[in-house]
Amino acid sequence: MRRLRQLAERTPAGRERYVDLLRALAITMVVFGHWSVTVIGRDVAGQATGHSALGDLRWAYPLTWLAQVMPVFFLVGGYANAASLTRLRARGGDATGWLIDRSARLVRPTSTLLLVLTAAAAVAWLRDIDPTQIRQVFWFATIPLWFLVAYLAAVALTPPMYALHRRLGLAVPLALVALVGLGDIGRLSGPEELSYGNYLFGWLAVHQLGFAWHDARAAPPRAETDAAGPSTPDRPGIRRRRLPTSRRAGLVFLAGGLGAALLLTVLGPWPVAMLKVPDERLDNAAPPSLALLAVAAGQLGLILLLRGPAERLLRRTGPWQLVIGVNLVVLTVFLWHLTAAILLIGLLDAVGTLPTPAVDTAAWWAWRVPWLLLLGAVLAVLVAIFGPVEARSGRHRIRRPTLRGTPARSALAVAGYAAVVAALLVNSTAPQQAPEPLGTPVPALAAYLAGAGVLRLLRSGWGTRG
Repeated sequence: MRRLRQLAERTPAGRERYVDLLRALAITMVVFGHWSVTVIGRDVAGQATGHSALGDLRWAYPLTWLAQVMPVFFLVGGYANAASLTRLRARGGDATGWLIDRSARLVRPTSTLLLVLTAAAAVAWLRDIDPTQIRQVFWFATIPLWFLVAYLAAVALTPPMYALHRRLGLAVPLALVALVGLGDIGRLSGPEELSYGNYLFGWLAVHQLGFAWHDARAAPPRAETDAAGPSTPDRPGIRRRRLPTSRRAGLVFLAGGLGAALLLTVLGPWPVAMLKVPDERLDNAAPPSLALLAVAAGQLGLILLLRGPAERLLRRTGPWQLVIGVNLVVLTVFLWHLTAAILLIGLLDAVGTLPTPAVDTAAWWAWRVPWLLLLGAVLAVLVAIFGPVEARSGRHRIRRPTLRGTPARSALAVAGYAAVVAALLVNSTAPQQAPEPLGTPVPALAAYLAGAGVLRLLRSGWGTRG
């Protein structure tokens, strides 16, 4: 509590506290959303299994327009990445140093998760547990890494995409939305593989809006006067359009986004649900669809409308300290929340008290309350153990940000980062039923550890020059 008070007291006056609140809310909603729709059953061998309840809760599909909060995370991620990149460059740093510094907060907690799960898988294998079963458990525990792949890619592309934003403004996300539309046409008329580019284009479109939000907040009020268009640092004499943050803009985004989403889902071929539904032909989130981007626009409108009351709330010490506390371990909460479910299921099954009521029955709904409370308790223990890894990685920054990287350092940073992203992608796309004694393909594990090791070495200052 003392540290939280200190951090609250040191908060810069110009910090956009609302961004931190949105990040904390987004991850909290992801966690409780996953937990709430989990259905526990048993297979033919009597083993406990789990799946999503959304297939049996069609009435809940419209609620997923609020529950699908990954766009919110990418929005605030774009804001935070633009802010940190701008600060570091103002202090004399370069894009390579920024990427190395930014990756630490993401890679260290992820490495901890993978090393612990791999060690547990190795122990299970030595105890003659079926490697296919090991892979199934490992796959479920690492579902959050699928999202992290997309976010890590967005982080790596921040320097060039932010430069593109500074030059072209809102034309960039509009072009990305058009590419998502082409991908959707491809999967509606052909194989799903034609839309795989949407994994990048869709999330980058939302990430770019975060850039626009940052610039709108950082720009002086007179930056958008003069209809003829004042000069800007990046394009003299040309007026660069910014994302407005007024109440009117919030209403436009809310009405336009929800209206487009209704047209695409009610009259169009896109599903109403914005989360994965078992056995649905199309998934709006994997990869992101036009319908999901329309909902994201509506969410942005709601965010803009609620900004005033939220900022007044966050000026109070108690709420702001709570937001700081969640953000110190927000990635740890996200990465470990499904492992918490696995541990709780295993514990209840071992003592013979694992309820398996049918979905949408009175018993199933009654079980939601103790289920969520027990999961919260298990996750709290995991966060207490592993949260300090993330909290410490956020404290330490590059000691000498004015150092410029050598070409070799830049090449190693790109290679190390690419190895990490590729390894996580291989883990997420490897078959769930594959016999993997360590839970994940060994080449992917080796590539990840090598990439993370290179980034750790570079973070220590190797390869810099004054």
